Amino acid sequence: MARVTVEDCVDKVPNRFELVLLSAHRARSIANGAHITVEPENDKNPVIALREIAEKTVPPDDMRESLIHSIQKNVEVDEPEPGAAPVLPQERRPILGRDDQSSDNVVDVITEEQLLRGMESMTPTEPSANGGGNGGRLG
Repeated sequence: MARVTVEDCVDKVPNRFELVLLSAHRARSIANGAHITVEPENDKNPVIALREIAEKTVPPDDMRESLIHSIQKNVEVDEPEPGAAPVLPQERRPILGRDDQSSDNVVDVITEEQLLRGMESMTPTEPSANGGGNGGRLG
């Protein structure tokens, strides 16, 4: 069984406290079913995590991002920049709740007969649409 020490990992992650956080997070990920990138050799998950860090099979930056994401409670949403969308001048801005009657002078009118004819043309003609083609009778 190969032994792994902090000295094997500290050159990859110089801060020992960060090394502990990253390796613990990686060990929990392995326990939750994450793919192992080194031979397990009958080692426990914390040792496997340290070996992965020592052998650089999992990039520390990826583990760092994963750790930060797992700790975050509120996810930041990028708000649009103030100058990203042009602002209409006050006189061209629409007034909510009021339609401009000059632009909408044609009203569509449909009779009940036209509506029924339109609906009849939309009905399916396949037997499967009528419940199997036997006219709704159980047989």
